[in-house]
Amino acid sequence: MTETAPLKEQATARTKPLVEIQGVHKLFGDHHVLKGIDMTVRQGEVSVIIGPSGSGKSTLLRCINLLETISAGRIYVHDDLIGYHEVNGKLHDLNAKQIAAQRREIGMVFQRFNLFPHKTALQNVIEAPTQVKRQSKSAAKLKALELLEMVGLSDRANFYPSQLSGGQQQRVAIARALAMEPELMLFDEPTSALDPELVGDVLEVMKNLAKSGMTMIVVTHEIGFAREVGDTLTFMDGGVVVESGNPRDIIANPQHHRTQEFLSRVL
Repeated sequence: MTETAPLKEQATARTKPLVEIQGVHKLFGDHHVLKGIDMTVRQGEVSVIIGPSGSGKSTLLRCINLLETISAGRIYVHDDLIGYHEVNGKLHDLNAKQIAAQRREIGMVFQRFNLFPHKTALQNVIEAPTQVKRQSKSAAKLKALELLEMVGLSDRANFYPSQLSGGQQQRVAIARALAMEPELMLFDEPTSALDPELVGDVLEVMKNLAKSGMTMIVVTHEIGFAREVGDTLTFMDGGVVVESGNPRDIIANPQHHRTQEFLSRVL
């Protein structure tokens, strides 16, 4: 039986690194938060990062999205060096316009939803496409309505954040990030601020997004999500990668004692 062309293309795409993190360090003054992080995320993969508070997980995401500058190392997204251009082996800072262009390719969903309180769900979703990408309001609205339907909120388009539950606000935040049509989605503990009964709806949206082929890096304590959806699982502690590999293998049989201790407390 011959493989169809789309499947071949999909298989080829999955072998390409979309994100390459090479020897990344981050210091805040004397506080060494990231201590030489190496990580590769291939196109179409869901890479899940777990670890205790203060291990550097969120800082790593913020470095990928240019919300923090790295102290050493390199981060590439689609072969583009993030935050810098290199000339004769020396790194030079990108200007604000160049940084904004790189950031447009990376969507990020935070613990707190950060929606504009004075704008409806629909207005929150169309804000960036119309203001940053200069899309027409009609085109942005059409796309936003599709995204709100995708996250199960087509009937809440004209509701303000104060009229939505935390889970609904987070789903609007996901739709807002997707409205920029990013190549990479970063999730920084997207369910940690939600009541337990609201977590499932947000995770379901993320699962469907993973099925669609979106490349995702997810910092989370939702071990079930990591087991079910993740292609790779990375355990961080103290600013280093302690253990990384197949999520099912690591969760069932962690090799490092710190991973064992952490999982014994959260499972």
